Amino acid sequence: MKALFYFVLGCVSLSRIADAALPNIVFILADDLGHGDLGCYGQKLIQTPNLDRLAAGGTRFTQVYAGSSVCAPSRCCLITGMHNGHARIRDNIPHGTFLKKADITMAEVLHEAGYRTGAVGKWSLGIHGSEGKPNDQGFDDFYGHVDQDQAHFYYPDHLWDNDRVVLLPGNRGEKKQQYTADLFAERALTFVRESAERPFFLYYASTLPHWSDYPLKSDESQIVPSDAPYTDRDWPQVEKNYAAMVTMLDRDVGRLMDLLEEMGIADNTLIFFSSDNGPSAEAKHKPDFFNSAGPLRGVKRDLYEGGIRVPMIVRWPGHVPAGQVSDEIWTQWDLLPTLAEIADAKLTHPIDGHSILAALKGGKAAQHDYLYWDYGHSRGQYKQAARKGDWKAVRNGTDQPIELYDIRYDQAETHNVAAKHPDVVAQMKEILETASTPDPAYPITPPTPVRKK
Repeated sequence: MKALFYFVLGCVSLSRIADAALPNIVFILADDLGHGDLGCYGQKLIQTPNLDRLAAGGTRFTQVYAGSSVCAPSRCCLITGMHNGHARIRDNIPHGTFLKKADITMAEVLHEAGYRTGAVGKWSLGIHGSEGKPNDQGFDDFYGHVDQDQAHFYYPDHLWDNDRVVLLPGNRGEKKQQYTADLFAERALTFVRESAERPFFLYYASTLPHWSDYPLKSDESQIVPSDAPYTDRDWPQVEKNYAAMVTMLDRDVGRLMDLLEEMGIADNTLIFFSSDNGPSAEAKHKPDFFNSAGPLRGVKRDLYEGGIRVPMIVRWPGHVPAGQVSDEIWTQWDLLPTLAEIADAKLTHPIDGHSILAALKGGKAAQHDYLYWDYGHSRGQYKQAARKGDWKAVRNGTDQPIELYDIRYDQAETHNVAAKHPDVVAQMKEILETASTPDPAYPITPPTPVRKK
């Protein structure tokens, strides 16, 4: 399949490499950033002036979904165009499940269409020694963490620069002098500077504001270089730090935007900003302190809206309307076919996503028959969710009843109306039982559906 894909795309790329009309593409992915953490989405306490500026110059989408409620499967859905019932990686556990050579990624599609491709930050989809490492999945250049567990550390002793380990002597022993978020921002800027001669695709997967209690459980203040500009706020120290992380991410986005302007390529650059899932409630930081999930119910690892609905800001001057807010429903697994359409690349393999280019341009995109998520293959509670139109079904365990919500009127999912709509519940039950293809890599799979004779 991959050989056929490359043959078809190769014929396309020969005529596109020198095509100056191809836009540069930058996809910025935050880590555990909540729907309500940004000023343009209603945040009142955390300062995000650059992301607010990005939204003012583009469109802010309010009903965009991540592929999962945790990082690795969500990133897999984004990169491969598959929903979580079909994706190669469907959970953070078990470790050792990575992308294969047969998987076709967003980077491969764009590389073959003439793009220079680079990834910076957190990968999560394959370590060195596996088939899933970034350089084997379409990226010309990579710098960051290949291992998602290593990405918990903001002061690690090493990072990966393509296939080479780069030691960070400033973090050896008890020293904490090289903050990974700063290193990632610098490498992203370098990639842009070095890619001016041809269209480029930058996948900038920051680890901010992912929170972790380790390795500094006893000294949470050291997880950030500084808690500015919130030092004098009358907040718990952990919340000052979280806010500082969000504002640092905003600063780095601003630096990237400014560089595009300085290079004279901002108007021909398509920028996406999003998050991999909802806000985390696993550490000392409490999402409710800043109302990080906004009006939505749930957090990371939940399949309620707060765990899977994410911020999405898109800017592309002359194509994406400026200063607009859109409630068009789409997903991160729709991005691969969308970018393929923009790059005039022909996809020759089946995926779950479809192009939402019309929605980006202010129109209406074709809607999925349904959207599907699952989580908890290895954690003793297999959760599933599906959205069909304005109906949203959630089942928190295969032995649990299906909850039903009308998202049009109840985006906070506070009123379970399953008892009033048994016919809709039956439709959603069929989706939950058939949307996922069993995979031996995961020990818990959906119950075998009972087929009518």
